[in-house]
Amino acid sequence: MTDALKRLSDEGVAIWLDDLSRKRITSGNLAELIDQQHVVGVTTNPSIFQKAISSGDGYEQQLADLAVRKVTVEEAVRMITTADVRDAADILRPVFDATGGQDGRVSIEVDPRLAHNTPATIAEAKQLAWLVDRPNTLIKIPATKAGLPAITEVIGKGISVNVTLIFSLERYREVMDAYLAGLEKAKAAGLDLSKIQSVASFFVSRVDTEIDKRLDALGTPEAKEARGKAALANARLAYEAYEEVFSSDRWAALDKAQANRQRPLWASTGVKDPAYKDTLYVDELVAPGTVNTMPEATLEATADHGEIRGDAVRGTYEQSRAELDAVEKLGISYDDVVQLLEDEGVEKFASAWNDLLKSTEAELQRLAPSEG
Repeated sequence: MTDALKRLSDEGVAIWLDDLSRKRITSGNLAELIDQQHVVGVTTNPSIFQKAISSGDGYEQQLADLAVRKVTVEEAVRMITTADVRDAADILRPVFDATGGQDGRVSIEVDPRLAHNTPATIAEAKQLAWLVDRPNTLIKIPATKAGLPAITEVIGKGISVNVTLIFSLERYREVMDAYLAGLEKAKAAGLDLSKIQSVASFFVSRVDTEIDKRLDALGTPEAKEARGKAALANARLAYEAYEEVFSSDRWAALDKAQANRQRPLWASTGVKDPAYKDTLYVDELVAPGTVNTMPEATLEATADHGEIRGDAVRGTYEQSRAELDAVEKLGISYDDVVQLLEDEGVEKFASAWNDLLKSTEAELQRLAPSEG
């Protein structure tokens, strides 16, 4: 078997796993993926935790203890999820140390229902950093309008952040601006900038899913020709924006103070359309200084038959612009698509969080000791 994952790492792409569960931690599976599959980080989101906890595997004892203590369901969910993140962070600690803090990171998200509330997002981010209490944690903050000032504030306090749910190029530039503003605040406060890390999670597959649906509704030969191109074009142009921002004079001043670049992270890289190769969003987004967070199925597919041919991003910008323009010329509004995807993303995570609260509450009631 060719080691496509090693080649991917050698090209400067950090491989992170987009999944976490207690069973994955206790069975030794996470340690094995780090050891054998070049995995150097973990991302979680409300949907991942909802799936893990509702499966029940490994959570029974903690749930029973929480039921006896009569904690609220909100507190129970935070105790359970932060325990998993803390354990995963400990397993990844050697990677964190070996990479000078760049990788070996585990992400945990603020309550997604706070996505449009700046002060509550800041307070929750600080609370999560304190609760997990590991230097290799990233606090996930959604890239909503309300999330942007929260990112600046949290980075300014020296807390490392994974900015999530980025779909548009304009919003991505705003995210990088919020990060630099946060670093400037941290610098003014005398904090050590070398200890602050951030990634910007730019979502990929959902862009094709939405645009392809609209192209299929048009049904013309031109529409058919444009299928499956927008997501890669969008991500590649995001990398162009990243190169611009992190070669600016503003960045140079922070770079001198030992600040870290905010790496682009390709999220939502599982292919949804069976007509496309299942490693499409890995093979075609190879670029130095990036992260690709993959569901396990995509990780396995890449290990088995990924085609890593070196940098697949730089040199594609003109073509990528033409591909997005072609979609726009067919009457599909880019701005409309990316706003819809952001709104849906926030809604999906909030809905998964609510499901998680409901299923946890049912478990707490089932395990509660009878009175008397």
